[in-house]
Amino acid sequence: DKFCKFCVVPYTRGPEFSRNFEDVLNEADELISKGTKEIILLGQNVNAYNDKNDKRLSDIIYALQKKEDLLRIRYYTSHPKDMTKDLIEAHKVCSKLMPLLHLPVQSGSDKILKGMNRKHNIKEYLKIINILKEKNSRIKFASDFIIAYPGEEQEDFNQTYELMRKIKFINSYSFIFSPRPGTPASDMKIIDETLAKKRLVIFQKLAEKIKMNYKKKLLNKIVKVLFENKMTKEKDKYFGRDEYQNPVIVCSKKNIVGQEKKVLIKKFSQHTIYGEL
Repeated sequence: DKFCKFCVVPYTRGPEFSRNFEDVLNEADELISKGTKEIILLGQNVNAYNDKNDKRLSDIIYALQKKEDLLRIRYYTSHPKDMTKDLIEAHKVCSKLMPLLHLPVQSGSDKILKGMNRKHNIKEYLKIINILKEKNSRIKFASDFIIAYPGEEQEDFNQTYELMRKIKFINSYSFIFSPRPGTPASDMKIIDETLAKKRLVIFQKLAEKIKMNYKKKLLNKIVKVLFENKMTKEKDKYFGRDEYQNPVIVCSKKNIVGQEKKVLIKKFSQHTIYGEL
């Protein structure tokens, strides 16, 4: 319902609607009864959730927090305009709500955000980030970026680069603007492809450097990992994710699928972390 000018979703999916609150919780109960340990609340702009009885996303999170056999809660993907006080407060009081928030910003330039019809500016975005940090000192952030959006000048790109450097997103998805037929942005003048690729490479190098520096700080630290499966090709190796969605692999003689374990981080690669129980 935000009608970002680059986004085809409003034209292909139609208006936002929210599933019934009780239906969501009943589905969660069914999953938990079958052994599910982590539930991800998924929606196109999920934090705009508002059912017919005025139940919000935070109400679902609080209800799931009470489920005894559930270990983890996550939600994707959000819009900064819908980061309401009640949802922000849930990051403080709900221990099962994981401390990683994916909050797409798209650009660090107010001019470009206005051109995108994003309905938020950088001052508002930073305020949300700072309040969340005050509520939960462990929280970290991931985001989406569109590089070389029509009208992006060097200063606009510099502001996006600076935002990445300032917030230090531990994970990010960045792409060159790609016009979607039928959207308002599809009629705009595209930036030179060579320049667009150059900017993307510069931005992604910074993003990767931040990510690797973050992983370096994990070395010899103990993290909680929820194990998802045994790796089929490698004997006694198990795959899981820590609280920040980092992929973690360990060796174990015992079956640890579905269990949350403390893991000592020993080494890492570009995409994976390796540790010991």
